Amino acid sequence: MEENKPNPQNNEEQPSLPSLNEISIDESIAPAAETSEIIHPTSDIKDMEVHHHAHDPAAPHHKKNWKNYFWEFLMLFLAVFCGFLAEYQLEHKIERDRAKELAKSFYEELKNDSVNVQIKSRYRIRQEESLFYLERYFQDSSLTNLSKQFQLSFLIGIIFRSPSVFEPRTVVLEQLKNSGSLRYFKNDELQKLIGDLLVSIKNIYDRQQIEQEIRNKYLWDLMIRHYDYSFDDKIKRLNSDLLVAAETYEKSDQVIPFQFKSIEKFDKQGTINAIGLFGRNGLHSTRELHYKKYMQINAALLRLLRNEYHLK
Repeated sequence: MEENKPNPQNNEEQPSLPSLNEISIDESIAPAAETSEIIHPTSDIKDMEVHHHAHDPAAPHHKKNWKNYFWEFLMLFLAVFCGFLAEYQLEHKIERDRAKELAKSFYEELKNDSVNVQIKSRYRIRQEESLFYLERYFQDSSLTNLSKQFQLSFLIGIIFRSPSVFEPRTVVLEQLKNSGSLRYFKNDELQKLIGDLLVSIKNIYDRQQIEQEIRNKYLWDLMIRHYDYSFDDKIKRLNSDLLVAAETYEKSDQVIPFQFKSIEKFDKQGTINAIGLFGRNGLHSTRELHYKKYMQINAALLRLLRNEYHLK
């Protein structure tokens, strides 16, 4: 076996580290100024570019010329003007919607009245015919043996009143007049016709009041003195509503006795004249003049409202 040769590396002396005790505290440490480069900040500042900024027009120190003021005024004016236009359009739309709503309600009211006035006119014609029949009957016929036609004519011509009285509905019309809502209707012809309608309705009420006064003054005594109220009781057995009872009685073959009361006190010529006054100067004149005038205005208004607001 070979002998172990000493490793030359092992023979080299290892450098020994100084111990803490060997470090001299007297060794001076080089100052940082000697080991580091000196920084000169002013040199960098000199190398920086200088940027010159334009003046800001919004800056307080900027002086405005007339163009700036003009554009500011123009922008403000346009803003106010556009706001005014928007508000005007909104108000205009509200007025149009309100006008159409009122027109629709007014149209329905007029349409109902147009039907009602025709019904009242037809009944007035029958009432006038009944009065003319009574005139002739009182002139020539006996009052002791009265016909069924006399009974019905007395009921229709003298006793009944409400079937021939026309009372137009004026709820919407009064609202238009009293609330100032007529301003929503821009059509001049429409406003004129509404004014004519108000006059026509007033004339009808005035005429019907005159009819009632004639009735009370000249025909009331005829009913009190000569009407057979036992006949009234018997005919009401057909129906409690006297008008319906009379219609039922007319269609039936039944004949209910009717006795003309107090014949000895009957003023024949005075009664004939009173019936003629009530029939000719009252019912007939009102129907021919005022009812027909109302119908013409009513029809014109309905036609105009249909065309103006596209109603059906």
